[in-house]
Amino acid sequence: MTHAVEPVEYDVVVIGAGPVGENVADRARAAGLSAAIVESELIGGECSYWACMPSKALLRPVVARAEARRVPGLSGSVQGPLDTAAVLAHRDDFASHWKDDGQVAWLEGIGADIYRGTGRLTGTKAVSVTAPDGTEQRLTARHAVAVCTGSRAVVPDLPGIAEARPWTSREATSAQQVPGRLVVVGGGVVGVEMATAWGALGAQVTMLVRGAGLLPRMEPFAGELVAEALTEAGADVRFGVSATAVRRPAPDGPVTVELDNGESVEADEILFATGRAPRTDELGLETVHLKPGSWLTVDDSCRVEGTGWLYAVGDVNHRALLTHQGKYQARIAGAAIAARAQGVPLLETDRWGAHAATADHAAVPQVVFTDPEAASVGLTLAEAEQAGHRVRAVDHDLGAVAGAALYADGYRGRARMIVDLDREILLGVTFVGPGTGELLHSATVAVAAEVPIERLWHAVPAYPTISEIWLRLLETYRGA
Repeated sequence: MTHAVEPVEYDVVVIGAGPVGENVADRARAAGLSAAIVESELIGGECSYWACMPSKALLRPVVARAEARRVPGLSGSVQGPLDTAAVLAHRDDFASHWKDDGQVAWLEGIGADIYRGTGRLTGTKAVSVTAPDGTEQRLTARHAVAVCTGSRAVVPDLPGIAEARPWTSREATSAQQVPGRLVVVGGGVVGVEMATAWGALGAQVTMLVRGAGLLPRMEPFAGELVAEALTEAGADVRFGVSATAVRRPAPDGPVTVELDNGESVEADEILFATGRAPRTDELGLETVHLKPGSWLTVDDSCRVEGTGWLYAVGDVNHRALLTHQGKYQARIAGAAIAARAQGVPLLETDRWGAHAATADHAAVPQVVFTDPEAASVGLTLAEAEQAGHRVRAVDHDLGAVAGAALYADGYRGRARMIVDLDREILLGVTFVGPGTGELLHSATVAVAAEVPIERLWHAVPAYPTISEIWLRLLETYRGA
C-alpha cells in the first residue's frame, strides 16, 4: 500500500452512494456546501441493482399477465407462459446491466466528488478511503459525516450453509436462469415477492415460514390474501416450520433443507429472506466510541445520538428499511446539516417541520408488489392499540366497489382504516387487492396531514374508480 496523501477537506463527507447517500450529497450541494461521496461497489447502491428496480421489473410482467387474465375479452389471449428471456432482459435493462455510468454522471452533474473505495471513520470528522488498488486517501469534514452504507441480507448460521451457496435477495433479483424448484425461507416482503416472480416464471416454489402468516408487519388479512393467491398459483406455503440444516453434496447438484418437524425439502436453489443487518462492521465506529456492526441510533434529524457531527441515514439507523423512506430521511438530514452549518435555527419544535423525520414514526408507506398487491401506511390496529391509542378499525370489502368490479372479474381485496377516536383522524390505512399500490398515496396524505374525518367526507372519489373505497370506509365509520 502506498502512503496516504494529504487530507482533502469538504463541508460534508458521505459514506455510501446508494439512493440515500446520493440524496444527502444532493441536498448538501443544493445548500451551497461542498460534498464528497465514497462508494465501494456500484454508484446507485442496492436499490438500483439488486433490490427495488430489478425486483419490480421481474414482477411487472407477472402481475400484468395475472390482471389481464381476469379481464373479459382479453383473458383468452394471455393464457400462455411468460417469455422468460424477455422478462429477464427487461430486468437487466432496469438494473442498467449492473453498470453505474448514468449514476456517476448524475453525481458529477451536481458537483459532488466521487471516491471509489472502502470508506472508514478514523476519528471525529475524519474518513479514510482505501481504493481498489490499495492507495489511501484521507478526507475531513468541516461540518458533517453521513453514514449511508445501508444493510445486508442475513443468512442464518446453519450446518452446511456455506457449501449450499444459498441465494440472498441479491441472487434472487439477478439470477440469469429460472430454477426448476425454489425453496424460499421467510415470509416477509422479499420472500413473497420473489416467490411470486419466480413461480410465475416456471419455478416450483416451496415457502418455509417460521410464523403463522405472511407479511407479519402488515394487517393479518394482507398476509392471508397473499398466501391464498400464492397457493392458488401453485406454491407450497408451509407455516410454523424452520430450517435446521442444508446440504448440497455436489456443487452443481440439488440442495436439501432439513426442517425442525423432521421433514426435508429438495430444490435446485434456496433463498434465505430472513432479515437484514447494518453494514457497519468495517466502518471504524470504534474510533468514535460506537460499536462496530451495530445499528446507529439517531434523533429525528438523523444525527447520531451523542455526536454533533455524525449522521446515520437510511437502513443503518433501523427506523424504516425502505428506499423511499431513506431518501426522505436524506432530505431531512441534508436540510438539518445545511441549517447547522449556516447557523440557521432548526425547526426542532415543529413535529412536521423541515428538520424532523416524523413520517418514520407516523406515516411510513409500503407497497408489496405481489398479486394481489398489499399497500399500507401508518399504524396497524395492533400497533395503534399497543401505543395506547383509543382506536376503531373500519373494514370494507374492496371487491364490492364498482371500480374494482370493472378492474377485474372476481376481484378480491380488502381495505381497513384505523381511526383515532379522540382526535378523529386516521392513524393507518391498509389496502390489499390488484392495483392498490397506486391508491396508497391518498392514504399517505391523509395520515401524514392528519386530515380530520369530517374533512375527508368532502374529498369526493371519482366514479367508477377503486378509490371509491374511501367513501365506503367513511360511510361504514359514520354508520351511513
